[in-house]
Amino acid sequence: MFAMTCISKYNGQMLRNLDTALVRTFVTVADKASMTAAANALHLTQGAVSQQIKRLEEVLGCSLFERDRRGLRLTRSGERLFGKGKRLLSLNDEILAEIAGDAVAGQVRLGVPYDLVGTLLAPVLKAYAEAYPQVEISLICASSPELAAALAAGTIELAVIEEPIGRSAGECLVVDRLVWVGAKGGGARSKRPLPVSMVAETCAFRPVVLEALNEHGLEWRTVFENGSIDATTATVRSDLAVTTWLASTVPADLDILANDPELPSLPNFSINLHLPKHGLAPAALAFAGHLRDGLARRREAA
Repeated sequence: MFAMTCISKYNGQMLRNLDTALVRTFVTVADKASMTAAANALHLTQGAVSQQIKRLEEVLGCSLFERDRRGLRLTRSGERLFGKGKRLLSLNDEILAEIAGDAVAGQVRLGVPYDLVGTLLAPVLKAYAEAYPQVEISLICASSPELAAALAAGTIELAVIEEPIGRSAGECLVVDRLVWVGAKGGGARSKRPLPVSMVAETCAFRPVVLEALNEHGLEWRTVFENGSIDATTATVRSDLAVTTWLASTVPADLDILANDPELPSLPNFSINLHLPKHGLAPAALAFAGHLRDGLARRREAA
């Protein structure tokens, strides 16, 4: 009798499972920041969506959303669940596809800024290629404004875009510091006018950098512009100029020019995932989930 009581108590305490249908509803509401928009996306009534969120909150014993003047926003508990919920759904969908024999296949055309291909996204791309060997990945490298235009034109399925922190149609994956970069022990930072190397006129950082320089009252001149990040790197290594990059993308043989009162401070940038307005094919959908998971694990490791 004592053993049966212990087992019953153990089961009551330990055997709690999350309903993935409820988690999927929660993630959709969080993505859309609206019960109505989530209901439309899930082909449910608004009442059904609200009821599912309430059931999930009862299971977890906490509130996941709160309302302010802008509408719905995640509570702290909701923010913790959001990333992990996406990973849970991604794994759930992956398992179902594999067991059912519906292996993800096809092509994914991914737009990525030049500076992120070999740095932040390299491990994610490698892991996805290993997990989905039947998917053909086509990388289109361009500046963020060019990638936004390509996504709108339908020439790519997904776009990773660098944008100043603020309102965006994309989903924030990572926030990074925009920093000044120069040659190790170099003197370009002290020259006036300041020699600045830009990757291209369409570079997402360019308007922010030039505005910061002008507001700081610092005279500057452009040394090099041609759209090649390798050439820009060469001019900085040669101490011909300084440039600006996200901190996570700075090569190890170059210096981040921190705490220099002569150089204007720069804002943080958000690395956002942009999806097309129409639906995604399974391969692209799987890649979007893989990208979220990979960068979420990177943030946790950091």
